[in-house]
Amino acid sequence: MIWELPVVALRNIVILPGVTMNVDVGRPKSKRAVDEAQASDRRVLLLTQRDPRTDDPTVAELYDVGVLAVVKQVVRMPDNTYQVLVEAQERARVVGEVPSSYTRVQADTLMAATPDAASERVAQVLMQEIKLAFEEYQRQNKTMRLDSYQVENLKALNDPGALADQVAHHATWTADEKQELLGLPDVQARLEKVLALLVRDNEQFGLDKKIAGRVKEQMDANQREYYLREQMKAIGKELGGGEEGPAEVEALRERVEAAGMPDTVREKALKELQRLERTPGGSPEGTVVRNYIEWLLDLPWKERDEEILDIDRTHDILEADHYALDDVKDRILEFLAVRQLTHRSEAEQAERQERTAEERVDDAELRAPILCLVGPPGVGKTSLGKSIARSLNRKFVRMALGGMRDEAEVRGHRRTYIGSMPGRIIQGMKTAGVVNPVMLLDEIDKMSSDWRGDPSSAMLEVLDPEQNHTFQDHYLEVPYDLSQVMFITTANSLQTIPRPLLDRMEVIQIAGYTQAEKVEIARRYRVPRQIRAHGLEGKLEITDAALNRIVEEYTAESGVRNLDRQISKLARKAARELLEKPWEGVRVLDAAQVPEYLGVPLHRPDKMEKDAQVGVAQGLAWTSVGGTMLTVEALATPGSGKINMTGSLGDVMKESVSAAIAYLRAHAAEYGADPDFHKNIDLHIHFPDGATPKDGPSAGITIATAVISAITGRPARMDVAMTGEISLRGRVLPIGGVKEKLLAAHQGGIREVIIPADNEAHLQEVPESIRADLRIYPLERVGEVLDLVLLPRQEEENLAAVIPGPSAASGERPQPGL
Repeated sequence: MIWELPVVALRNIVILPGVTMNVDVGRPKSKRAVDEAQASDRRVLLLTQRDPRTDDPTVAELYDVGVLAVVKQVVRMPDNTYQVLVEAQERARVVGEVPSSYTRVQADTLMAATPDAASERVAQVLMQEIKLAFEEYQRQNKTMRLDSYQVENLKALNDPGALADQVAHHATWTADEKQELLGLPDVQARLEKVLALLVRDNEQFGLDKKIAGRVKEQMDANQREYYLREQMKAIGKELGGGEEGPAEVEALRERVEAAGMPDTVREKALKELQRLERTPGGSPEGTVVRNYIEWLLDLPWKERDEEILDIDRTHDILEADHYALDDVKDRILEFLAVRQLTHRSEAEQAERQERTAEERVDDAELRAPILCLVGPPGVGKTSLGKSIARSLNRKFVRMALGGMRDEAEVRGHRRTYIGSMPGRIIQGMKTAGVVNPVMLLDEIDKMSSDWRGDPSSAMLEVLDPEQNHTFQDHYLEVPYDLSQVMFITTANSLQTIPRPLLDRMEVIQIAGYTQAEKVEIARRYRVPRQIRAHGLEGKLEITDAALNRIVEEYTAESGVRNLDRQISKLARKAARELLEKPWEGVRVLDAAQVPEYLGVPLHRPDKMEKDAQVGVAQGLAWTSVGGTMLTVEALATPGSGKINMTGSLGDVMKESVSAAIAYLRAHAAEYGADPDFHKNIDLHIHFPDGATPKDGPSAGITIATAVISAITGRPARMDVAMTGEISLRGRVLPIGGVKEKLLAAHQGGIREVIIPADNEAHLQEVPESIRADLRIYPLERVGEVLDLVLLPRQEEENLAAVIPGPSAASGERPQPGL
């Protein structure tokens, strides 16, 4: 029979025929359908949504089989929803949609076929099986609650179809499973499906019960094991499930005895083994104790690498691996020479191992140095540590300290914390496997501190030769000897290293490479490696002229890391070109071809301005990537004595400006300046490249020269660069970074440089090739600097043709120091 019915969409529930229940209705279309049903014959079609997440489902988004129900009662709730009591009567299938403001369809009722005698007998058998299976289902399903009245009604049902629908209604099956039963009008098929679902769930309940029983048995076994371990250790193999049998504990005890631990550590390990024996299997404490013992056993206590003390071999390895860096190489060779002269026999070494750490503290012969390699990025600090370890035949361990904020990273966590473990130092010793590795502590200047502690303070004990023979890790809780470790630290700057920590290290400065050194490093190491890595062996060569151009125009660094990247980029493009346009033989890449592979030059080297200028002075500065030329500009304009400074200046540099102006006020008459210039002249002092922060005192004499030139109108020579701090008494005070600044001046085309007289000794650090090409003036007084740099005012009209002559003040130019 075809019905035209309003539709109420259901979410996550399926109502079966013969069921009377309340349905909450809140959606406008469903409420309209209920209102329409009440106004007519009170009949509605209940259809379940295919996707319960859909808020306004269409007919296509509803199952096509539902149940025809009669609305018995409608209660309007305070939240404007309906609570509808419906009585489900029979199955119905949607056959068409009726246009309406709410969901309305045409539905055909699904009638079961009249069973024959054989089908009736099968249905009776299925009914009996279902009733028995449902009793078991009800007994084991803890989430289903039926009162005695409902149970008796189910037992009294004789209609096979009604029994199947009622069982499905009470069962805790999914909406999809109940919808599948709703779509089966055939009674026998419905009974078979219900029985299959009941049997499935009963088997699952039985499996869950079996697993729960096994868990309980295992818990009982663990309790039984605890008592057996205490009273009958001899039958440990029969316990089963224990993690640490007596045989395994004995094996651990043998390892402890053979590990060569100091007496205090061995006693601690044996005590923890006794705790492990008394700990029940499966206990979390047992895992903690076992991990602790394993850490003690994995650490090296007497294993050591036999050093190769051959100074010639070490010299050859260092020379082969690194070009230049003579200061570092000399220091390593000095240390090795002492060890080679004081080397002890194997018997003496073994005897020393038997002594306690406290007895060995005064044994300076084996105390390793703690070197701190300081220099800009890319100069080979980290790779130098590897070469030192290889030359000494020691294990090498690298530890990155950059960004470390937690003290526990160094000292470890106490065992009371879940997941605790030793600190990075002890972990590194475990990795090395010997007591005398070379341990590189990389980027020690990048450590910081927060509420978790200060790791740099924890490093004080590690890097102190007087303390590290009894280093205390929070996890180990026993002293560990680090005195035989050769620590090497690296840093880019000393400014951020705490003074107490810096005091424990021997600082070796690594300055940036000269252009010639960079080209040599590229020719010896970088180019062959990149050519091999890109499959260009025997196909590509790069000339020294090309390397010079890459260094000069495509890199701006003290090291060679970016140089390596540019060579790699060039090799990649050459490899692609080789495949696209193959060439015969070896292609030689010269300087003129570099832009074809690397593009427009990234940097233009600093070049001096040829003509002398008023109010401009050429200075030298140190940066984190090496030395650079720093031009200072000063402009004097009529005004009221205001001073304006631009260029992202720090406090120290601003103080240098004040010192320069004060000096000029005191000596205005000597340089022909108006004694009242500070009242009627405004000064603007600018440092180009304003986005780069600048600070430090070394630009003092450069600032003084630019200011005095602007006030007096005397032009300053631009072929002379200078560096030095200024004092109010006119002294030129010493500064740092002499080598880097002279390298920058040389690269920028400067051939005359002024430095403080007190820095003359530092000229020995400058390569001889650079010193030979420069005229260096070590001066003590600002007046000497001004006499050398400032030209007489009357020569201003012919500045381009001026050849600097004798000093305007003294009649003679100061003689160069070198």
